[in-house]
Amino acid sequence: MRKRIDLNCDMGESFGLYSYGADAEIIPHISSANIACGFHAGDPSVMRKTVRLALDHGVAIGAHVGFSDLRGFGRRLFGVCPSDLKDDVAYQIGALAAFARAAGASLHHVKPHGALYMMAIEERKLSRAMVEAALEFDEDLMIYAIRGSETDHEATRLGLRVVPEFFADRGYHSSGKVKMFDWKISEAGGLPQAIGKRVVRLLREGSVASIEGEDVSVQAETVCVHSDTPGSSRIAQAIRQALHRAGFEIKKP
Repeated sequence: MRKRIDLNCDMGESFGLYSYGADAEIIPHISSANIACGFHAGDPSVMRKTVRLALDHGVAIGAHVGFSDLRGFGRRLFGVCPSDLKDDVAYQIGALAAFARAAGASLHHVKPHGALYMMAIEERKLSRAMVEAALEFDEDLMIYAIRGSETDHEATRLGLRVVPEFFADRGYHSSGKVKMFDWKISEAGGLPQAIGKRVVRLLREGSVASIEGEDVSVQAETVCVHSDTPGSSRIAQAIRQALHRAGFEIKKP
């Protein structure tokens, strides 16, 4: 039996007249899409279009929830009350779910974006707020998160299925922390083929070379490529080809 792995991408991040990310080029290579819900990026028209794009390619739909920060693309750190965050996450999930339902589909998962993702890794109250919002909407939703993070712990405690994630196009420190912002593609291997080999090694051995040169352990059931990474479609294609050669099936969790 072929081993299964999910390949996900953050997308739907265009806004009005501004086009962002290589969504149409990357969608044939992935199995799940994290679609921006209008807070850090995206707008209603882009949400509808991206939902349709995902469905046309048999790709699972996830709500990519973040801080209300269009100017900062959701990457700026905010002081936020957990109850407000819970409402914001519920709002975003509901908005994307409406477009999914209109297209005859439903939501598959939730994944936080940018600064919210990184803050929730270490802040239990923020993680709990996100998880509670997802559970109140649909207890069968999954959440994509880093294994061992507070998001992972809170989701597991409250009964929401966690899909542990690896970032193919980001560097990892020897501490296990992801260098999410101010990164260089060379820190993730640089060339698409090198990144593909890196992903295969991670899934086979459970470790990846850190920026500092040491190996770091990472657990993953889904692998992320960001649509705005330079050469993202070529990276996703290279990962998919490398995984197929290594005996993996690309499929949603």
